[in-house]
Amino acid sequence: HQQLMEALLYYPETPAIYLSHDGSSIIDEPIYFPRIRRYFAVDDRCRNRVLQTVGSAAGEVPLMPNAVDLDRFLPRSPLPAKPSRALLFSNYARNDTYLPEVRKACARAGISLDVMGAGTGTASSAPEKELPGYDLVFAKARCALEAMATGCAVILCDFAGTGPYVTTTSFDEMRRKNFGRALLTQPLKAEALLHEIQRYDPADAAAVSQRIRSEAGLEEATNQWLAIYTDVLRDFTSDVIDREAEGRAASLYIKQWHAFQRREWEKDQIAKLKQIPVIGGLVHRTVHRLLWRFSSKGSL
Repeated sequence: HQQLMEALLYYPETPAIYLSHDGSSIIDEPIYFPRIRRYFAVDDRCRNRVLQTVGSAAGEVPLMPNAVDLDRFLPRSPLPAKPSRALLFSNYARNDTYLPEVRKACARAGISLDVMGAGTGTASSAPEKELPGYDLVFAKARCALEAMATGCAVILCDFAGTGPYVTTTSFDEMRRKNFGRALLTQPLKAEALLHEIQRYDPADAAAVSQRIRSEAGLEEATNQWLAIYTDVLRDFTSDVIDREAEGRAASLYIKQWHAFQRREWEKDQIAKLKQIPVIGGLVHRTVHRLLWRFSSKGSL
């Protein structure tokens, strides 16, 4: 929101749109400003946040879920009857987070496991070349989309928890939730992961992949965004900008987000980090030390 407000004030004759990507992050908290003409969200969780924060001024807040580059992530060969190779596809997977539980579940199922992500130093600039070699992928959000577009079977999983195995039956609901954090409701335990592994169904995974490739392509999403921008620009005229309303909105924004006014709020948010499974304590201590360090230097 800070970059958005800077852009709005720097370009006083230009309208804006707002897309909420995160249901809790401080940097993605929705803001109100008169020249933000349309609000969107990637899933229901983010949509609810926009409505709670901005209120009726946000309008309907349509969903615009993530999309995947179908020319980059091409279909793999048909899946085997039983999975033999699995991939944990996440930058958050490490030995001190949830990687051990995924390894344990795969070992019990007789499946080999690899990891692709920054947390283990195995990030790839070309995941489209790696994904076709795996039958089962543990991922969420866009990583899950890319795996499904490739034709892999997918279990939603990340540091926030274990989610379900993606099926055609639950596809519509999961798509509305962007295959994201709202679906990670089970504990990060080998038993929960093993239960989802046992739901592996190559025929259904192929049908899921077809749905992704027919409904979640990047080209289609790009066309939708171009249409949205065209509509906003067509309906916008700088002749009717209410500068007094903008001044009030900017003043309220500065007051709300001024560092000294936000300190207590930030402390509350940092305290909530303790609730993150497995790594909550470590994350809380790290952020608390960073906050103290910047505060002592007068940066807040």
